[in-house]
Amino acid sequence: MSPLPTPACCGTSKAAQLLQLSVGTVQSLVDKKILDAWVTEGGHRRISLSSIHDYQAQQQKLPALERLMGERLKVMVVDDDPVTRHLLQDACLSTHARVDCCAVDSGIQALLTLPVFKPQIIILDLLMPGVDGWQMVRQLKQKEDFAQLQIISISALSSDQLAERGGPPEGSHFMAKPVDIGWLKGYLLGLMTPQAWI
Repeated sequence: MSPLPTPACCGTSKAAQLLQLSVGTVQSLVDKKILDAWVTEGGHRRISLSSIHDYQAQQQKLPALERLMGERLKVMVVDDDPVTRHLLQDACLSTHARVDCCAVDSGIQALLTLPVFKPQIIILDLLMPGVDGWQMVRQLKQKEDFAQLQIISISALSSDQLAERGGPPEGSHFMAKPVDIGWLKGYLLGLMTPQAWI
């Protein structure tokens, strides 16, 4: 008896390349059962090529306006606290299939990643070792490439503690920790409307 044929498949990185999405977004599509995937005996994730092609075809059926405005919304999370960092990244990725989110644990790593990832939004913790949030905002405001970058600064500091440090960085939207995830998702969805991309 001949073995069953193995369905055509690829790894997560290749799927991300084929779909022009981030690896995190592909993993989110797998978790939502939009893409068919399984794990091999060696522990490697494999994604069905047919489900990738089906997803591509479905995206092509979207109205032209939605395709144009939905080229992708890219968000970067910068926080040295791993719990907050992962919470915010998961919230961003689960907001919409067209949201990409990368998360880094320091201001230095953010400055190195920004020119490559090119986010439209950065969610930035103010209190971090090394380059803190205030320094980050000052550096970003000096770079023409990031002139349109929307900055959300976050902190667990009290109002008095924040005032002692001169308040939130100028040019940023401030949110107190813990971050209101419902507000954040609504904010991102608002940016996904056609008017926000014009």
